[in-house]
Amino acid sequence: TLRLMASGPKAGLGEISLPEMQPGSSIMPGKVNPVILEVTNQVCYQVFGNQVTITKAAEAGQLELNVFEPVLFYNLFQSIQILTNVCETLRLNAIDGIQANRERCEELVEISTATATALAPHIGYKQATSLAKQAMKENKRLRQLILEKNILSEDELDEILNLKKMTNPGIPGRRHEK
Repeated sequence: TLRLMASGPKAGLGEISLPEMQPGSSIMPGKVNPVILEVTNQVCYQVFGNQVTITKAAEAGQLELNVFEPVLFYNLFQSIQILTNVCETLRLNAIDGIQANRERCEELVEISTATATALAPHIGYKQATSLAKQAMKENKRLRQLILEKNILSEDELDEILNLKKMTNPGIPGRRHEK
């Protein structure tokens, strides 16, 4: 998921930036390859393979004798060691340096019709759906369409589509009655 979130620089999701670990892509100048994340995936694939070996070695033993313990333990200890190493590498060379691309994330929310979900309690599901479809068809932002049609005021939209409030429990913009 982190690899996808870092895809770009312009045509991908571009939600986060990763530290540069090598001089770009061999085919795309300026691109930052997510090499630490790719190494982490490769280590996981190796551990999956080791797990198959461990399982087969464990099930091949008969009665209380298992002559396959050496390969079982070799793969178990290798998995522990490479997972330990890659966790530290991942933390130091990727996780600690991840930067959220705030502007890009806000832009993605603004152009998304998913905000219609937050609007539904205020304007009704049917109208929210209709507006979302129209926004997609006309390549407009939902906010722009609602303002053009005078469905809600800018202040109301700011309250309802407040990103911080949208990620907390409850319905943004709804006044609680006592």
